[in-house]
Amino acid sequence: MNFIKTTLLLAGLTVLLVLVGGALGGRAGMLIAFVFAALMNFGSYWFSDRMVLKMHGAREATPAEAPELFNLVRELAQNAGLPMPKVYVMDSDTPNAFATGRSPSHAAVAATTGLMRLMNRDELRGVLAHELAHVRHRDTLISAVAATFAGAIAMIANMAQWAMLFGGFRGNDDEGSEGPGMLGGIAMMILAPIAATLIQMAVSRAREYSADKGGAEIAGSPMGLANALRKLESANQRQPMDSAARNPGTAHLFIVNPLSGLNIGKIFSTHPPTAERIERLEAMRGQARM
Repeated sequence: MNFIKTTLLLAGLTVLLVLVGGALGGRAGMLIAFVFAALMNFGSYWFSDRMVLKMHGAREATPAEAPELFNLVRELAQNAGLPMPKVYVMDSDTPNAFATGRSPSHAAVAATTGLMRLMNRDELRGVLAHELAHVRHRDTLISAVAATFAGAIAMIANMAQWAMLFGGFRGNDDEGSEGPGMLGGIAMMILAPIAATLIQMAVSRAREYSADKGGAEIAGSPMGLANALRKLESANQRQPMDSAARNPGTAHLFIVNPLSGLNIGKIFSTHPPTAERIERLEAMRGQARM
């Protein structure tokens, strides 16, 4: 099912890129956009995880550097029946984490230094179990692909802005031109990033509930994750993540919205309400050990 969803996402984003290309350069722009989209499809499948990790300055850690992190990931991966993923650390005071990779055998879990400082062992265990649930559910490929394409669309919109400033949209001014003119350029600059964000929202919001439940099962208790979410929500409200602000198309990857303290995070929320996630986890308390 996730393979089908990933294929549909790639197809939908390809169409979106071609439409943007047509708005910017007529038939020639559509052809260029199609070639670009084909390259993006190939690159996003094989290299999207590396791209996302690089965007956030994540560095692969060794067991000697982060022993508790490694031990917890290893233990939880065994609980989940998963191969040991690679472990990455992001130098950021904002506590957060995400998982990426095209399959469970090519997965990576990344955590910020702020997360490791703020969380106690049970809370860190809950966060990592949530991320491994994403790996087990095979959410990580489609999420990384969406992030890669969203970044590409944002880049094209930025190029459109500069092209318009330097007279790149004159399609309606010159007879016989295929371009859509100034209004078409403005429309694409506004609508393309919104469309990309809506796709991310559709990809991520429902999956967080499923990963919360799966994470509670992997960890053996829902309360570590519930308590962690309280801390994460408060901390990310106070101090949005710098690397996510530079790459807002990746916000849906994280366990909580890293931009929740910024207006863009409130307008385009990529996560369900944290209070509702906590409520669902607390409702699981008292059940038999999972």
